[in-house]
Amino acid sequence: MFKKIQYKLLVSYILVWTSILVVFGIAVKFFFTRSLSQQLTEKLTSLGKTASASAELKQGHLQVDSDIQDRELLAHAQSLQWFDTQNHLIAQQGKILSNQSLQNQELPNIKNIILPIFNNDNKQIIGYVRIAQSLEEFDETLRKLDLGLGGGIVIALILSSLGGIYLIHQAIEPIENSFQKLKQFTADASHELRSPLMVIKSNVAVALKYPEEMRVSDRQKFQAIASATQQMIQLIEDLLLLARCSKNQNHTWQLIDLNSLFYNLIEILRIKADKKQIYLDIETEENLFLLGDSTQITRLLRNLIDNALQYTSLGGKIKIKANLVNQSILVQVEDTGIGIAPENLEQIFERFWQVDVARSYHSGGSGLGLAIAQSIAKEHNGIITVKSELGVGSCFTVCLDAQLKTNRKYI
Repeated sequence: MFKKIQYKLLVSYILVWTSILVVFGIAVKFFFTRSLSQQLTEKLTSLGKTASASAELKQGHLQVDSDIQDRELLAHAQSLQWFDTQNHLIAQQGKILSNQSLQNQELPNIKNIILPIFNNDNKQIIGYVRIAQSLEEFDETLRKLDLGLGGGIVIALILSSLGGIYLIHQAIEPIENSFQKLKQFTADASHELRSPLMVIKSNVAVALKYPEEMRVSDRQKFQAIASATQQMIQLIEDLLLLARCSKNQNHTWQLIDLNSLFYNLIEILRIKADKKQIYLDIETEENLFLLGDSTQITRLLRNLIDNALQYTSLGGKIKIKANLVNQSILVQVEDTGIGIAPENLEQIFERFWQVDVARSYHSGGSGLGLAIAQSIAKEHNGIITVKSELGVGSCFTVCLDAQLKTNRKYI
């Protein structure tokens, strides 16, 4: 149980950390990209202002006398292009990134800025300068950033996972120790209570054996004591069984004939079913065998059928099916009882839990029957699932590993 909790906590912890780190990485890349783009824009704008100052209008024609060195432009994969007011290319310098016209400002994988050139005398536009730079260096910087962030996130997740395993273990260990002590106390207390309860049961039985020597009211009181004592003994036996199942002891299992076990069990429970006028229908395949503890498997099936009998009204029906599917035995106990609300389906296997409606109209259950059945199923590498609808009924399905005894092929 605690291993499953630790696993869920670790997965949740890793998912939370992954979300935080991914959001952090996206935020870092966004702001870094934005800052880098702004820096590139400012650098190209500054270069463009310098280039526009080197152009002037002479005899009605735009002339360029640039002081910018070509090697500097080539080193940064930059280009300068001057255009007159009719968008005719006048001059260009640096790495020629495109011969496209001035109107086409969107160039693939190239950052470009167009600035107007003003006449120093009348401040009229006499031309344009286009500054362009290849984005290969820009993209390479972003790729390095991605690798750095990705590697950092992976390393952080690995370290946080290791730390999470340690922290979760440290947090769960005292809880697990307390739970183990509680289970041990339950088992010890249950074991110690058996003796005084048996004494009470024996003395009450002796008293009821000679009813002629007591008043009618006294006899009714002794019968109530006997009934309560029997319920307490049954509850203690259930708690002891749960404690034993929780210890994961090694058992010497034997081959169980499920058909024989079923029919013996049905003969015992048929009397209880007849009292409530409930029809028991059993349908099983032949040659159903499994390895396990016969007493525990009997208890598992009895608890499921008892549960169906308890919550099925007079004149109802219980159908029991057992068949082989692949290499598993599926046992279904279906009733026409009061059903279970969808929001309660996950709680029915908890100890001492009962449906409120059942508590109001039915009695006799301790709330441990289904918990015991699920514990026994898990101990035999099986599981119990349930489907139910209020007012219609419930269907409990037990899945257990089958044991091949004959030459029959599994379906």
